[in-house]
Amino acid sequence: MAMSGGKDDGSPMMEMNTTPLIDVMLVLLIMFIITIPVANHAVTIDLPSPNDQPPPDVQIKPDKNKLNLTAQNQILWNGTPLSESQLVTTLRATKAMAVEPELQFEPEAYASYEIANRLMRDITLLKLTKFGFVHNELYATFTKQ
Repeated sequence: MAMSGGKDDGSPMMEMNTTPLIDVMLVLLIMFIITIPVANHAVTIDLPSPNDQPPPDVQIKPDKNKLNLTAQNQILWNGTPLSESQLVTTLRATKAMAVEPELQFEPEAYASYEIANRLMRDITLLKLTKFGFVHNELYATFTKQ
């Protein structure tokens, strides 16, 4: 039986058998792939260490605190403006109290949904248990009859 175009008449085959060469090439390719160093795309960033104390002008009430998000995307803690990082620090301080105070969240009608979602995420991650929304009736889409 003839292979790769050879003749059955007994004459020598004139084509070179490339099967062993392909096997060697595949082994070399696998060796090169294994020896390539792993690409490391990590970027090192020096982040500031968080301050565990709430800002000095923030008053934490022992029974009930109010968190507002204004339409101008300003975060207010009992009427005092805060940044998101200051709010997280303040929330940690309330969580560390002996009796966790109630947190009332009241976003205004045209406040940013994205910022409200981030605030909710921070509250959820800190596992605050006494949390509630206030004045939801202002946003009702139906009326009782």
